[in-house]
Amino acid sequence: MTAPSTFGLSTEARNLHWLLSNLVEEVPGVHSVTVVSSDGLMLLSSDPGHLTAPAAGQQDGPRGSSADLATIVSGIGSLTQGAAKLMDGGGVKQTMVAMDEGSVFVMSISDGSLLGVHATPDCDMSVIAYHMALFVGRAGHVLTPELRSELRKSMESTQ
Repeated sequence: MTAPSTFGLSTEARNLHWLLSNLVEEVPGVHSVTVVSSDGLMLLSSDPGHLTAPAAGQQDGPRGSSADLATIVSGIGSLTQGAAKLMDGGGVKQTMVAMDEGSVFVMSISDGSLLGVHATPDCDMSVIAYHMALFVGRAGHVLTPELRSELRKSMESTQ
């Protein structure tokens, strides 16, 4: 995991970076974590500086687990919100995708922002869901438009 530079960030932004790092480091089975805004932009990531050179024939742009996870989380969030709307199911709280080689968890934070976790296939899903809920509880009330803007600018400067 590449630690993001928190120099010059507000206390709230530094606290969110710490909470995210803590989630990755303390919860067994977690590969990577991301927070995306309602418009699909990555706000926080467990490895925001992780960029690799594109392979032959690929276009330039961010590569790696955090960029990919942000895209996946945004897509899953959009799909499940659309499904919930069609089914008159109310708001989507959490989505989990179990695969042969891993799991992806998506949880609503606030005003459309989402927390996404990529974990190992043998992870304890209830432990991950519990820690995600703790993050959401701590982050939801501080994720203001001003803080989202600050986080977005911070992510852009690391890429």
